Parts: sequence; C-alpha cells; structure tokens
Amino acid sequence: MKTVNLAEKLEMFSTHWDPHVVADYNGNDVMVVKFEGDFPFHHHPDTDDFFLVLEGEMVMDIEGEPPQTIRSGELFVVPKGVSHRPRADQECKVLLIEPKGEPNTGDPATAAPKPQI
Repeated sequence: MKTVNLAEKLEMFSTHWDPHVVADYNGNDVMVVKFEGDFPFHHHPDTDDFFLVLEGEMVMDIEGEPPQTIRSGELFVVPKGVSHRPRADQECKVLLIEPKGEPNTGDPATAAPKPQI
C-alpha cells in the first residue's frame, strides 16, 4: 500500500495516447495518459471504458450521437460495445481504469503498450 501522486506520474512522460499503469485495483489497471489530437474510433466488446479528466478537457465522439465534452473533474463511461473516439484540441490529462490486458484500441494488434511507472 502506498500513495500514488498522479501529477508526479504524469510528469514522467510527454507522449500522447500512451497509457501508463500507476496502480492495480481489483484486477484492473489504473492508468494516467495525456491526450492531444484525435484517437481512432474503436470499441471494447467486453468492458466499459472509464475516463476521468484530471486537467484540461476532452471531447468524446460516440457514433450516432452528439459529441460530449468532458472537463477537468468530470468522468465519462462508455458502455461496452459502443464505438467511440476521444479527442482533445489541447493536451489534457486523464485517468483510465480498464481490466488488466484490455487493449486501449480494443484490438491487441493496434494497442499501445501499458508500462508500469
């Protein structure tokens, strides 16, 4: 058991769309990531997708629905199977929670590695 300082963890890398695991929680990876630009549309067939904006703001595009803006201090959950795309005009910092091994793109062939920091 130890305290995790999210701001310190976010200072450890400068890349975008590159989640880093900062803790384990009930079989889930708790990760921090920086968003800037557009991520590809994708879905997760077996799990919901959890986003908590720590700093800045992001937009979540959901196929067939109006875009949703998520601001600092707000969270957004995309239900499993729903095609979505996060994007950010300026860098924003986000906390993600996903089951261990879940590819961030929904597809292991295109997923980013998730190093632990």
